[in-house]
Amino acid sequence: MKLERLISIVYMLLNNEVVSASELAEKYEVSPRTIYRDIDAICAAGIPVVSYQGANGGYGIIESYKMDRSLLGSFDVASLITVLHSMSSIFDDERAMETVRRLQTIQKNDQLPHLSMDMGSHRVTYNESLRKLRDAITAKQVVRFDYINGKNERVARSVEPVSLRYQHDAWYLFSYCRTRGDYREFKISRMTDLLLQPERYERRHEASPQRSAFEQYRWNDHKEVVLQFSSEALARAMDLFYESDRSFNPDGSLTVTLKLDNAASEQWLLGVMMSFGDEAEIVAPIELRQALRRKLEKMLQRYREA
Repeated sequence: MKLERLISIVYMLLNNEVVSASELAEKYEVSPRTIYRDIDAICAAGIPVVSYQGANGGYGIIESYKMDRSLLGSFDVASLITVLHSMSSIFDDERAMETVRRLQTIQKNDQLPHLSMDMGSHRVTYNESLRKLRDAITAKQVVRFDYINGKNERVARSVEPVSLRYQHDAWYLFSYCRTRGDYREFKISRMTDLLLQPERYERRHEASPQRSAFEQYRWNDHKEVVLQFSSEALARAMDLFYESDRSFNPDGSLTVTLKLDNAASEQWLLGVMMSFGDEAEIVAPIELRQALRRKLEKMLQRYREA
């Protein structure tokens, strides 16, 4: 309880110019003598508390110890706090929370949050993998895992992790793959049996590329696809195809035009369209319509056999 009170007193002093001993005693429901001892303990810990005399006297922390308010605007502070809160919830990072507390010392007390962010703090197993990988990156520790590649093959990989990247609503690991002898990017959600090895690596790695493999081929030759969704499927279609060209039709349906870049993307789209049932249709190209028909016929045959 005393430690919690000491920490709270420090941040109260950081957020105020001067706080009287009687005010602190009333807030924490202790005697002024206890507050004097707390201030001595805080000073002994290396935090420069100054005593001010007079009718409006009390305790404060010297300005040079506080973060300069002029360095960041209120919008910058609020945005940084929001992002750090989200990251700390995923990585269980006390260092990030410490930075949040320091930033809160220069945030106006009456400032309401204008931005909220949750990057998946509820995904316990997923976040545990992220924490393991970040620890491995920090310690330069070799990592082993099984991975489902784009061909739906389960393969074992041994890598030297370099960095984590969040993009396209997913986390990726950029690493040097010992199995392939080259740099590779792995999607975290496709990893299983993730294990940190006792071995440390000494290799000096190049920085993560500015563009991932996904981004490098997304602007190459594409196949244009036209989809149509009924008015009963608008919400989900809007969520899934947010970055595609979309237009509403007089009957309330939605037409979506997008470009596919490889066979894996085609298979993904066929699965998505099947999940819509009779509320969606592939309008073009004809070969993709035929591919979906073959899948549906194969599925129907399987259920007939049952």
